[in-house]
Amino acid sequence: MNSISRLLAGSAVLVCLSLAPAAAGAETPAPPSLPPPPAPAGKLKLVMQKVGGNPLFATAGHRVVVRGVVIPYVAGQSVKVSFYLEGRKIGTQKVSVLSLGNGAGQFHVGVTSHYSGLLQVRAAHYATAQQGAFTARSPGVRIVNPGIGPGSSGQSVRLLQEELSNLHYAVPTSSVFDEATGRALVAYRKMTKLNRSASAGPEVFRLLSHGAGGFHVRYPHDGRHVEADLSKQVLAEIEPGGRVRRIYTMSSGKPSTPTVVGRFNVYMKEPGTNSHGMVDSSYFIRGYAIHGYAEVPTYAASHGCLRVPIPDAASIYGWVQGGMPVDVYNESGGGSTHVRSNAGP
Repeated sequence: MNSISRLLAGSAVLVCLSLAPAAAGAETPAPPSLPPPPAPAGKLKLVMQKVGGNPLFATAGHRVVVRGVVIPYVAGQSVKVSFYLEGRKIGTQKVSVLSLGNGAGQFHVGVTSHYSGLLQVRAAHYATAQQGAFTARSPGVRIVNPGIGPGSSGQSVRLLQEELSNLHYAVPTSSVFDEATGRALVAYRKMTKLNRSASAGPEVFRLLSHGAGGFHVRYPHDGRHVEADLSKQVLAEIEPGGRVRRIYTMSSGKPSTPTVVGRFNVYMKEPGTNSHGMVDSSYFIRGYAIHGYAEVPTYAASHGCLRVPIPDAASIYGWVQGGMPVDVYNESGGGSTHVRSNAGP
């Protein structure tokens, strides 16, 4: 038993020694190294170029350019750009980010769609050792079909109507190219010196994208009044402060029976249709009146009055008030100052 006891005692000593702390001066293991901090992410903004209008649009077949601005610029980075039409991906492109200066970078990429619809662009930079991940989306751009005319319908028609409405032409926003849209388009074509047809086209949309075709108020201090521009054959309702309310197509006096030019006031209003076929007439001097008529050509053809299409007559008649100024002028310098006693429709 004594030998066994001595053996157990020796074993206990060995166990105790194995649990004892390391002797002074022995090496300790190094703590695990921490991962490097992630590379900082950049900021990205997408700008659509070669587009215009409000909302933004471009015509089908027209190249739209996307400009991306990245802050900060990190050399050697690239961005994946994806294009979507009506939510469906139509293409992708990988582009390099180039130095713009002042610590910023940029890239340009173009896209052309031959189909109408809403175009959107998304760009993504995937994380690298030099720069973190970031993404951006562009504003939506409407791609429109410029070859629209009477009977057309859809988004391209709606955008045309919205652009004309933004410029204060009397036009519905129904997405249907009806007669009212045709009349507004004729007035716009008059204002922009295009041929006076009731159909759109690439040139109409190009001018709209640049905001062309607005009515220039000649007498902004006349308060609420009417201006009739004989050189362009349009009539405009003007609110106080020189704000344009509505623009209409009209037909003034032909060369043999010209409309008198000058500043007048509405002295009599005659609702309904009279014996001369004049509808909702507002007389501003003798027999000269603003009125609806069955025939309103795109050129000067009346006997001195300011003819407007019958569908527009009631709206104009309701807005015009007795005593309201009517300014009639010809920007090309023509027109007659002679007030005839036999002026007519």
